[in-house]
Amino acid sequence: MPSESSASANRSQHIPPRALLLLVILTLVWGTNWPLFSLAVKEVSVWTFRTVSCLSAGLLLLGYVKLRGHSVRIERRHWKVVVVSCFLYMVVWNITSTYSAVLLPSGQASVLGFTMPLWAALFSWLFFREPLRGRMLIALAFGTFGVALLMVPSFRDYADAPLGFVLGLAGGAGWALGTIVLKRAALQLAPSVITAWQLLITAVPCSIGAAWFGDWNGFVPSASSIAVIAYITLVPTLIGNVCWIAIVGLLPTQVAGLSAIAVPMVAMVSGALVHGEPLGVTQWLAMACTGTALGLLLLRQSAASR
Repeated sequence: MPSESSASANRSQHIPPRALLLLVILTLVWGTNWPLFSLAVKEVSVWTFRTVSCLSAGLLLLGYVKLRGHSVRIERRHWKVVVVSCFLYMVVWNITSTYSAVLLPSGQASVLGFTMPLWAALFSWLFFREPLRGRMLIALAFGTFGVALLMVPSFRDYADAPLGFVLGLAGGAGWALGTIVLKRAALQLAPSVITAWQLLITAVPCSIGAAWFGDWNGFVPSASSIAVIAYITLVPTLIGNVCWIAIVGLLPTQVAGLSAIAVPMVAMVSGALVHGEPLGVTQWLAMACTGTALGLLLLRQSAASR
């Protein structure tokens, strides 16, 4: 007969059906997003792109919450967590991931960014002594091997663009730390409200960067660039971030991080379709490792629900 502590551990690792649906949506909207980064910054800078995207998405989301008759207010005691997690996740991630995707092939940049589950597991163990054991540890090992497989053939690109490599890893580490801060605070706030304010906060340093680099010169990009930026604003930035914040509230940090590791797989396929980026045996083997890791998480969910 299972002990009370083991039953509690099983419940903590349980993946609710709603989280699974959100993960499917997140994987699709974020995975297909990466090949579009280089198109979004073809005529405008990274700073301008992120300012427009985050500001527009944040205002639209706040407006949506208000139209539904809900409060958009965040109590003063929660602001420190919201701002700190926002800086570590959204500010660091939005800038570093975009620059990395410009300097490197989009699929390879996404692999670096999605080392996030590895950073999350490391930081959770190092700072909060959260244990890694059993099926979760095996799943993490498969996920790590999958990421490593994708990195090996890319070392020449990393050597040619070391800044893209560093920025990609920094984005993954910042995302992990921001997620841990938000998760451990356990704020009783709607994911849409947290996401809206964090997007607006992110727009502030991005707009300062745009002004600093002299981006505000009255230039109007082409219709195709505007269309790409509008899509990224509405789908990956707005919908994707709401899904992620909701997932963080539903799952343990390590499980949430590892469950998002399928995103670079979709990004690799999307990069091959959009930009003709390589998609060979190594990439497919990496996808198989990732699928195994996700399967182990789902098996845990099935066992915990019995």
